[in-house]
Amino acid sequence: MGILTPHQLAFIFGLLGNIVSFLVFLAPVPTFLIIYKKKSSEGYHSIPYVIALSSAMLLLYYGLLKPNAVLIITINSIGCVIEVIYLMLYLIYAPQKQKSFTIKLILVFNVGAFALMMVIVNFFVKGPNRVTAVGCVCAVYNVAVFSAPLSIMRRVIKTKSVEYMPFSLSFFLTLCATMWFFYGLFVKDMVIALPNVLGFLFGIAQMILYLVYKDKKGNESNQKQQECTEMKMNLTEDDKAYTKDNNQPTDLQTNRQMKVLFQRRSLELNVNV
Repeated sequence: MGILTPHQLAFIFGLLGNIVSFLVFLAPVPTFLIIYKKKSSEGYHSIPYVIALSSAMLLLYYGLLKPNAVLIITINSIGCVIEVIYLMLYLIYAPQKQKSFTIKLILVFNVGAFALMMVIVNFFVKGPNRVTAVGCVCAVYNVAVFSAPLSIMRRVIKTKSVEYMPFSLSFFLTLCATMWFFYGLFVKDMVIALPNVLGFLFGIAQMILYLVYKDKKGNESNQKQQECTEMKMNLTEDDKAYTKDNNQPTDLQTNRQMKVLFQRRSLELNVNV
């Protein structure tokens, strides 16, 4: 059996990248099943889906400009469709404030910024330079996207909890970055290869953090429970005024009052009551 050519290796890694990327795109499905059952997206953020849609749109446009980029076009076309469905579901079940915020994000990033880039590229950039220009935009944007896990990693180190950094997602993101790095390497496309080096490094770092802190995943939950307990034991003067203004009995240990006050404080702590 002969050694595979760079073209064949690029096809293999590109195909694997499509498969893994598709699985990553499907990762939020359980979240949207919860939203559908609750008939509300309150408590969830739309920013990741707006960013993911922007990234897929940029790479799709890059793939359309670049010759022989079918594997880039296929997965990002699918990604655009999936992210649009997520955002539609989010908007259907979002409270009015979150709905308005999400629509503004879509208009700014997915419509305004993307349209502006297309106008500049088509009217002010000529010939082959268009691929280079869009590629640079894609590379910078993807570097920013791959840097996003830094905030989660900082939270893990601070709280010593991996509650918000599941190992499976970190693993698949690392695997995805690896596939696309080798694809970019074999087709000599640094726009694809270089940002995925960063994605691979951050993915490895996340998995290492998970292994270090996996046995301490309850620390943040315990901290919140402790804060709630202290809250119940130390009701403020504002809470007392609140009960008096509503003609409630002054005994703050009654079940009805405690439930009202506990719900108010829990909203500040982002704890479900």
